[in-house]
Amino acid sequence: MNTEKTEIREKNPPKRIKKTVKTVISAVLMIVFVIAVMLEVLTLTEYLPEDREEVAINNIGWEAAVPGDRLKLLTWNVGYGALGDNADFFMDGGKSVQTADKERVRSNLDGIEQELTKLDPDVIFLQEVDRDSARAHHTDEMIDFVNAFIEDDDLNYTSAFAYNMNVLFIPYPIPPIGPVRSGIMTLTRMHMASAERIQLPCSFKWPVRLANFKRCLLVERLPVQNSDKELVLINLHLDAYDDGKGKAEQTEALEKILEEEKSKGNYVIAAGDFNQAFSNTDVSAYPLQEGKWAPGTLSTEDLEKEWQCLMDSSTPTCRSLDQPYEGADHSSFQYYVVDGYILSSNIEVISFGTQDEGFVYTDHNPVLLECVLKQGDM
Repeated sequence: MNTEKTEIREKNPPKRIKKTVKTVISAVLMIVFVIAVMLEVLTLTEYLPEDREEVAINNIGWEAAVPGDRLKLLTWNVGYGALGDNADFFMDGGKSVQTADKERVRSNLDGIEQELTKLDPDVIFLQEVDRDSARAHHTDEMIDFVNAFIEDDDLNYTSAFAYNMNVLFIPYPIPPIGPVRSGIMTLTRMHMASAERIQLPCSFKWPVRLANFKRCLLVERLPVQNSDKELVLINLHLDAYDDGKGKAEQTEALEKILEEEKSKGNYVIAAGDFNQAFSNTDVSAYPLQEGKWAPGTLSTEDLEKEWQCLMDSSTPTCRSLDQPYEGADHSSFQYYVVDGYILSSNIEVISFGTQDEGFVYTDHNPVLLECVLKQGDM
């Protein structure tokens, strides 16, 4: 009798095991359902800009660019106000997703604005300017720069902004990044006749594409005094975490635009964060360390025949985010040179160099250029 009961128990699993199996299946189905809903929402809300879009201009400057006058330009990746010297970031091998509290974002932006005011450029190219992003505590940094440099009568810049990312919610990692609205912004004291967003190739496929960058060129056209030619400003921030294909395709698209503008006889300045080192720049002082993020290389061999490709390696333009900079051994830190300019040959370079700001407010240093539009090259 006892033997039969034992056999029956062996053939019929305990109720708790059945319950556990049902719970696991229910959990898996719930996860699948949540992922499916998330993908559906991200697909329906995906940012799908046109190939070319007109961009609104804030404020109207009236002075045209003047050949022979000295111009001061600055490009700076501001790290969405949250990548100061206290920050590390998981995509670079660090641990943090949220890299700054709201007070630190405010402090970083104030510091950046103070440095910009001190350097006093005629043209400012900014990258990673966030608007209502969780990672920047929903600070509208575009409006912040507008208030600092346009509403102030002593500065009185004109500006334009274009999105590089506009994602309802980035669901990774744990905790997730959340909503991100980020882009590039150009400010100038000169008259901006028009501004245009030109879509760059996106190397990411669905579904990765849904919560990723849709990078662009922000192209402003400035009239040149006593000329039918234009000063064309191109702000850019190319792919960082791609397999190399994205940067190559985006660089090719940039070069095509450069050639189109050169054929018109325009003065052309492209500036920003290339996430690549120019091949004509000696970066041997910053060897790539094992396991660290690796930038690409932009070959300037063909470009240099008709263009000036400028990166200054005397001071790094960017630092790694695998660890905080504050308190680290700076002598063995991983540095990069990825920010610079491409200029048409009808522009004379007076001075050029990276400004060492110590990465206090962002993980990039600003790069300053003084130049002159050549007279008679119109």
